[in-house]
Amino acid sequence: MNEHHLRKQIEEIVKLTDDEFDFVLGHFQKRIFKKHQIVLHEGDYAQFDFFVVNGLMRVTRLDSNGKEHILQFGMENWWVTDAEAFHNKTKSTLTVDCLEDTETLSLTLEDKEKLSNELPKMQTFFLKKTTNGYIALQKRILCFLSSNAKDRYHNLLTIYPGLIQRVPKSMIASYLGVTRETLSRLTKMEI
Repeated sequence: MNEHHLRKQIEEIVKLTDDEFDFVLGHFQKRIFKKHQIVLHEGDYAQFDFFVVNGLMRVTRLDSNGKEHILQFGMENWWVTDAEAFHNKTKSTLTVDCLEDTETLSLTLEDKEKLSNELPKMQTFFLKKTTNGYIALQKRILCFLSSNAKDRYHNLLTIYPGLIQRVPKSMIASYLGVTRETLSRLTKMEI
């Protein structure tokens, strides 16, 4: 198992002894998914927060016209779930699927709360990760509100290095909220 990825991410925020990390790791489940596998369907309960060890996931939502909108990609070292459904124990309004074969370390809400209560360092870690996620979401919203397509494209390249080589252009366009034609013009300008 590639638990060193998880340990490295945790230790960017808090330091753990080997025994503490073993305790933390004992609360995660290794889960392996195939390309195209849906790990969370809209309408299901979000039982896990997924830490992506290897692979690529995406979070989507269908609008009332059946158009798919991509909210997030989850690459290596990213956390992926429907946060609202996970934390509130409600049905998901999002779908999470795998764009590549994906290995995750998955954590239930109960285990997350247990880790936070029994090892205060982990509460600090989870709070920092949640805060960083909130900041990233705020930046994404502001980018959509005040930036043009070119700036959104450059922002994507910064947030998701290497992503454009891993997914179809139609998915990049969906994430950016532009047409494929607009995306083609943007990528041609980069060459």
